[in-house]
Amino acid sequence: MEWLKAVQRLREQRVPGVLVTLTSVRGHSPREAGAKMVVSAERTWATVGGGNLEAVAIERARAMLGEDGAVPETLKVSLSDKAPYQHGVQCCGGEVELLLEPLPVVPSVAIFGMGHVGVELARILARHDLELHLVDSRSAQLEPEQLRGLEDAVAGIHVHEVPVLPELVIGELPAGTHVLIMTHDHAEDAALCDASIRAEHLASIGLIGSSAKWTRFRSKLADEGHAPEAIARITTPIGLPDLGGKEPATIAVSVAADLLSRWSSLSRPPKRSTDSPSNPR
Repeated sequence: MEWLKAVQRLREQRVPGVLVTLTSVRGHSPREAGAKMVVSAERTWATVGGGNLEAVAIERARAMLGEDGAVPETLKVSLSDKAPYQHGVQCCGGEVELLLEPLPVVPSVAIFGMGHVGVELARILARHDLELHLVDSRSAQLEPEQLRGLEDAVAGIHVHEVPVLPELVIGELPAGTHVLIMTHDHAEDAALCDASIRAEHLASIGLIGSSAKWTRFRSKLADEGHAPEAIARITTPIGLPDLGGKEPATIAVSVAADLLSRWSSLSRPPKRSTDSPSNPR
Protein backbone atom coordinates (compact mmCIF):
# COMPACT_ATOMS: atom_id res chain seq x y z
CA MET A 1 0.00 0.00 0.00
CA GLU A 2 1.36 3.37 -1.04
CA TRP A 3 0.42 5.18 2.18
CA LEU A 4 2.05 2.51 4.35
CA LYS A 5 5.30 2.71 2.38
CA ALA A 6 5.18 6.48 2.74
CA VAL A 7 4.82 6.26 6.53
CA GLN A 8 7.84 3.95 6.68
CA ARG A 9 9.88 6.17 4.37
CA LEU A 10 9.17 9.29 6.40
CA ARG A 11 10.02 7.47 9.62
CA GLU A 12 13.33 6.17 8.29
CA GLN A 13 14.28 9.58 6.90
CA ARG A 14 13.14 11.34 10.10
CA VAL A 15 10.74 13.59 8.20
CA PRO A 16 7.49 14.66 9.91
CA GLY A 17 4.17 13.92 8.29
CA VAL A 18 0.46 13.49 8.91
CA LEU A 19 -1.62 10.38 8.25
CA VAL A 20 -5.11 11.31 6.99
CA THR A 21 -7.84 8.65 7.29
CA LEU A 22 -11.38 8.88 5.97
CA THR A 23 -13.16 7.54 9.06
CA SER A 24 -16.82 7.92 8.14
CA VAL A 25 -19.02 8.68 5.15
CA ARG A 26 -22.65 9.80 5.08
CA GLY A 27 -24.19 9.86 1.65
CA HIS A 28 -21.95 9.89 -1.41
CA SER A 29 -18.17 10.36 -1.33
CA PRO A 30 -15.35 9.88 -3.86
CA ARG A 31 -13.71 7.33 -1.53
CA GLU A 32 -15.00 4.83 1.00
CA ALA A 33 -14.34 4.92 4.75
CA GLY A 34 -10.87 3.65 5.52
CA ALA A 35 -9.14 5.43 2.62
CA LYS A 36 -5.83 6.97 3.69
CA MET A 37 -3.24 9.41 2.50
CA VAL A 38 0.04 10.73 3.88
CA VAL A 39 1.02 14.39 3.84
CA SER A 40 4.49 15.88 4.32
CA ALA A 41 5.59 19.47 3.89
CA GLU A 42 6.61 18.83 0.31
CA ARG A 43 4.43 16.06 -1.12
CA THR A 44 1.54 13.66 -0.62
CA TRP A 45 0.98 9.94 -1.10
CA ALA A 46 -2.29 8.12 -1.93
CA THR A 47 -5.69 9.88 -1.84
CA VAL A 48 -8.82 10.35 0.25
CA GLY A 49 -10.91 11.64 -2.65
CA GLY A 50 -9.31 14.59 -4.39
CA GLY A 51 -10.92 17.97 -5.00
CA ASN A 52 -11.86 20.37 -2.22
CA LEU A 53 -12.02 17.53 0.32
CA GLU A 54 -8.43 16.52 -0.19
CA ALA A 55 -7.15 20.07 -0.54
CA VAL A 56 -8.71 21.04 2.80
CA ALA A 57 -7.16 17.98 4.45
CA ILE A 58 -3.72 18.75 3.02
CA GLU A 59 -3.94 22.38 4.07
CA ARG A 60 -4.83 21.46 7.65
CA ALA A 61 -2.22 18.68 7.78
CA ARG A 62 0.55 21.06 6.73
CA ALA A 63 -0.60 23.59 9.29
CA MET A 64 -0.28 20.85 11.92
CA LEU A 65 3.29 20.19 10.80
CA GLY A 66 4.16 23.71 11.89
CA GLU A 67 2.57 23.38 15.33
CA ASP A 68 4.47 22.25 18.41
CA GLY A 69 2.76 19.42 20.24
CA ALA A 70 0.17 18.75 17.55
CA VAL A 71 -2.25 15.97 18.50
CA PRO A 72 -4.68 13.90 16.41
CA GLU A 73 -7.81 15.76 15.37
CA THR A 74 -10.94 15.21 13.31
CA LEU A 75 -12.19 17.29 10.42
CA LYS A 76 -15.66 17.26 8.87
CA VAL A 77 -16.12 18.22 5.23
CA SER A 78 -19.46 18.59 3.46
CA LEU A 79 -19.55 17.56 -0.20
CA SER A 80 -22.31 19.91 -1.31
CA ASP A 81 -22.41 22.80 -3.73
CA LYS A 82 -24.08 24.80 -0.96
CA ALA A 83 -21.27 24.17 1.54
CA PRO A 84 -18.41 26.65 2.02
CA TYR A 85 -15.39 25.67 -0.01
CA GLN A 86 -11.86 26.98 -0.46
CA HIS A 87 -10.54 24.91 -3.34
CA GLY A 88 -13.42 24.33 -5.73
CA VAL A 89 -16.95 22.91 -5.58
CA GLN A 90 -17.40 19.21 -4.80
CA CYS A 91 -21.07 18.24 -5.01
CA CYS A 92 -21.15 14.48 -4.38
CA GLY A 93 -23.88 15.10 -1.83
CA GLY A 94 -22.34 13.49 1.22
CA GLU A 95 -20.46 14.42 4.35
CA VAL A 96 -17.21 12.85 5.50
CA GLU A 97 -15.11 12.88 8.63
CA LEU A 98 -11.35 12.74 8.51
CA LEU A 99 -8.86 11.79 11.21
CA LEU A 100 -5.53 13.61 10.99
CA GLU A 101 -2.73 11.93 12.97
CA PRO A 102 0.74 13.48 13.27
CA LEU A 103 3.55 11.06 12.44
CA PRO A 104 6.30 11.76 14.98
CA VAL A 105 9.98 11.93 14.10
CA VAL A 106 11.62 9.18 16.14
CA PRO A 107 15.28 9.23 17.26
CA SER A 108 17.93 7.69 15.04
CA VAL A 109 21.07 6.03 16.39
CA ALA A 110 24.01 4.52 14.51
CA ILE A 111 26.34 2.13 16.32
CA PHE A 112 29.66 1.69 14.55
CA GLY A 113 31.21 -1.51 15.86
CA MET A 114 29.16 -4.52 16.88
CA GLY A 115 31.61 -5.87 19.43
CA HIS A 116 30.77 -6.70 23.04
CA VAL A 117 29.56 -3.20 23.98
CA GLY A 118 27.89 -2.57 20.62
CA VAL A 119 25.80 -5.74 20.80
CA GLU A 120 24.72 -5.06 24.38
CA LEU A 121 23.82 -1.48 23.46
CA ALA A 122 21.85 -2.60 20.41
CA ARG A 123 19.80 -4.99 22.54
CA ILE A 124 18.84 -2.20 24.92
CA LEU A 125 18.06 0.42 22.28
CA ALA A 126 16.11 -2.08 20.17
CA ARG A 127 13.41 -2.08 22.87
CA HIS A 128 12.63 1.59 22.14
CA ASP A 129 10.77 3.35 19.34
CA LEU A 130 13.65 4.58 17.18
CA GLU A 131 15.62 3.83 14.03
CA LEU A 132 18.75 1.82 14.83
CA HIS A 133 21.64 1.50 12.38
CA LEU A 134 24.19 -1.26 13.06
CA VAL A 135 27.48 -0.90 11.21
CA ASP A 136 30.55 -3.15 11.14
CA SER A 137 33.33 -3.92 8.71
CA ARG A 138 33.38 -7.55 9.92
CA SER A 139 30.60 -9.61 8.38
CA ALA A 140 30.70 -12.16 11.20
CA GLN A 141 29.63 -9.49 13.70
CA LEU A 142 26.39 -8.94 11.80
CA GLU A 143 25.36 -12.58 11.50
CA PRO A 144 21.91 -13.46 12.93
CA GLU A 145 23.53 -15.49 15.71
CA GLN A 146 25.52 -12.45 16.80
CA LEU A 147 22.43 -10.24 16.70
CA ARG A 148 20.09 -12.65 18.46
CA GLY A 149 17.65 -10.87 20.69
CA LEU A 150 16.77 -8.28 18.04
CA GLU A 151 14.18 -10.41 16.24
CA ASP A 152 11.24 -8.81 18.06
CA ALA A 153 12.73 -5.33 18.24
CA VAL A 154 10.45 -2.33 18.65
CA ALA A 155 13.04 -0.23 16.82
CA GLY A 156 13.51 -0.27 13.08
CA ILE A 157 16.76 -2.18 12.52
CA HIS A 158 19.10 -1.35 9.63
CA VAL A 159 22.19 -3.52 9.21
CA HIS A 160 25.14 -2.08 7.26
CA GLU A 161 27.92 -4.49 6.37
CA VAL A 162 30.78 -2.40 4.95
CA PRO A 163 34.03 -4.36 4.62
CA VAL A 164 35.81 -1.29 3.22
CA LEU A 165 35.48 2.34 4.33
CA PRO A 166 32.64 2.08 6.86
CA GLU A 167 32.90 5.85 7.29
CA LEU A 168 31.00 6.19 3.99
CA VAL A 169 27.86 5.17 5.89
CA ILE A 170 28.01 8.50 7.74
CA GLY A 171 26.78 10.34 4.66
CA GLU A 172 23.87 7.91 4.24
CA LEU A 173 22.47 8.38 7.74
CA PRO A 174 19.31 10.48 8.16
CA ALA A 175 19.61 14.00 9.52
CA GLY A 176 19.67 14.17 13.29
CA THR A 177 21.25 10.75 13.83
CA HIS A 178 23.25 10.13 17.00
CA VAL A 179 26.50 8.39 16.07
CA LEU A 180 28.34 6.13 18.52
CA ILE A 181 31.84 5.02 17.52
CA MET A 182 33.10 1.83 19.18
CA THR A 183 34.78 -0.38 16.59
CA HIS A 184 37.46 -3.02 17.14
CA ASP A 185 40.10 -0.91 15.36
CA HIS A 186 41.35 2.45 16.61
CA ALA A 187 42.34 3.40 13.04
CA GLU A 188 38.74 2.78 11.99
CA ASP A 189 37.52 4.83 14.95
CA ALA A 190 39.79 7.70 13.90
CA ALA A 191 38.49 7.62 10.31
CA LEU A 192 34.90 7.63 11.61
CA CYS A 193 35.63 10.60 13.88
CA ASP A 194 37.07 12.50 10.92
CA ALA A 195 34.06 11.70 8.70
CA SER A 196 31.57 12.49 11.46
CA ILE A 197 32.82 15.99 12.22
CA ARG A 198 32.87 16.76 8.50
CA ALA A 199 29.15 15.87 8.37
CA GLU A 200 26.85 18.69 9.47
CA HIS A 201 23.65 16.62 9.63
CA LEU A 202 24.43 14.55 12.74
CA ALA A 203 22.82 15.26 16.11
CA SER A 204 25.74 14.04 18.23
CA ILE A 205 28.97 12.08 17.98
CA GLY A 206 30.15 9.80 20.78
CA LEU A 207 33.45 7.96 20.99
CA ILE A 208 34.20 5.15 23.40
CA GLY A 209 37.67 5.16 24.90
CA SER A 210 40.18 6.28 27.46
CA SER A 211 41.64 9.75 27.94
CA ALA A 212 44.92 8.56 26.37
CA LYS A 213 43.08 7.44 23.24
CA TRP A 214 41.27 10.76 22.99
CA THR A 215 44.51 12.72 23.40
CA ARG A 216 45.97 10.94 20.38
CA PHE A 217 42.78 11.34 18.36
CA ARG A 218 42.38 15.02 19.19
CA SER A 219 45.95 15.71 18.09
CA LYS A 220 45.47 13.74 14.87
CA LEU A 221 42.24 15.55 14.04
CA ALA A 222 43.88 18.91 14.65
CA ASP A 223 46.81 17.94 12.41
CA GLU A 224 44.30 17.12 9.68
CA GLY A 225 43.04 20.69 9.80
CA HIS A 226 39.91 20.39 11.94
CA ALA A 227 39.08 23.46 14.02
CA PRO A 228 38.81 23.10 17.83
CA GLU A 229 35.04 23.72 17.72
CA ALA A 230 34.62 20.92 15.18
CA ILE A 231 36.66 18.50 17.28
CA ALA A 232 34.61 19.51 20.33
CA ARG A 233 31.52 17.99 18.66
CA ILE A 234 32.87 14.60 19.71
CA THR A 235 31.90 13.49 23.22
CA THR A 236 34.26 11.10 24.95
CA PRO A 237 34.00 9.20 27.18
CA ILE A 238 30.34 8.36 26.65
CA GLY A 239 27.61 7.43 29.08
CA LEU A 240 26.33 8.71 32.41
CA PRO A 241 29.07 10.33 34.51
CA ASP A 242 27.96 8.66 37.74
CA LEU A 243 27.60 5.13 36.42
CA GLY A 244 31.03 3.51 36.44
CA GLY A 245 32.14 0.00 35.52
CA LYS A 246 34.01 -1.54 32.61
CA GLU A 247 31.76 -4.51 31.87
CA PRO A 248 30.22 -4.28 28.36
CA ALA A 249 26.67 -4.53 29.71
CA THR A 250 27.31 -1.77 32.26
CA ILE A 251 28.80 0.56 29.65
CA ALA A 252 25.87 -0.18 27.33
CA VAL A 253 23.32 0.64 30.05
CA SER A 254 25.18 3.86 30.81
CA VAL A 255 25.29 4.97 27.17
CA ALA A 256 21.66 4.05 26.52
CA ALA A 257 20.49 5.81 29.69
CA ASP A 258 22.40 8.94 28.71
CA LEU A 259 20.73 9.01 25.29
CA LEU A 260 17.26 8.38 26.71
CA SER A 261 17.79 11.07 29.31
CA ARG A 262 18.74 13.61 26.66
CA TRP A 263 15.76 12.75 24.48
CA SER A 264 13.33 13.05 27.38
CA SER A 265 14.68 16.41 28.48
CA LEU A 266 14.89 18.23 25.16
CA SER A 267 12.45 20.83 26.44
CA ARG A 268 14.57 21.51 29.53
CA PRO A 269 18.04 23.05 29.79
CA PRO A 270 20.66 20.27 29.67
CA LYS A 271 22.42 19.36 32.89
CA ARG A 272 26.15 19.95 32.95
CA SER A 273 28.71 17.95 34.84
CA THR A 274 32.49 18.15 35.07
CA ASP A 275 32.86 14.50 36.02
CA SER A 276 32.99 11.83 33.32
CA PRO A 277 33.38 8.07 33.41
CA SER A 278 36.14 6.41 31.43
CA ASN A 279 35.50 3.93 28.64
CA PRO A 280 38.92 2.26 28.33
CA ARG A 281 39.36 0.71 24.93
